[in-house]
Amino acid sequence: MHDVRSGTWRLASSLLLSGVVVSLLAGLLHAESHDANDHVASFTAYANSDIWTAVHLGQFAGMALVCAGLVALWSVIGLRRGGLGWTARFGAISAALAAALYAALQAVDGVALKQAVDAWAVSAEPDKAARFATAEGIRWLEWGMRSYQSFLLGAALLLLGTVVASLRPVSRFIGYLMVLSGLAYVAQGWIIGELGFAATNSLPTLTGIIAVLAWSVWLAVSAWRMKETAKAG
Repeated sequence: MHDVRSGTWRLASSLLLSGVVVSLLAGLLHAESHDANDHVASFTAYANSDIWTAVHLGQFAGMALVCAGLVALWSVIGLRRGGLGWTARFGAISAALAAALYAALQAVDGVALKQAVDAWAVSAEPDKAARFATAEGIRWLEWGMRSYQSFLLGAALLLLGTVVASLRPVSRFIGYLMVLSGLAYVAQGWIIGELGFAATNSLPTLTGIIAVLAWSVWLAVSAWRMKETAKAG
């Protein structure tokens, strides 16, 4: 048994919820085509977007807040020994790695891909095939980075969710929802690695969004309702 303070739970939950909200708002502004794997349509939409760089900066900020919140959650949990302690520690490490890989992902998607599709859109006809091939190569790099970032974020949610489900200060169902969202991200990582941004990814993506929004709101409400100190087991 150990003491945890409500203020630290509030900090972690506030980082998580604010990150989720920022990510969702940025995602709503993201240029899309009907089929993300239709690269001609997708690249045309991206080239026509005037806010592409800002949107991806917003997505990065959101993910950075979420991952910072997960690391803060590890600190709040306070377990340093035993199986759960190691589980929480590996969850925090996974979250930090997920943040680092997402920064690289957004540099590829938000900067390199935008420059490539802009160059393709305005190129002369003899150069279009080469320009398109360059953009498509960057797109495939994006697939790989997004796949492994989803694996890492999913691992962080699975590991920390397992620990949260065992604690007293908050409902174990928050932990269960974290585990569910982690499984959804792992599924996304696998599908993107195999098929890219295929329609098959819609279900795990929607499941992940709903689960993350649900547990982040629930955790924030629980944290702000805590008394000054609480016990965690």
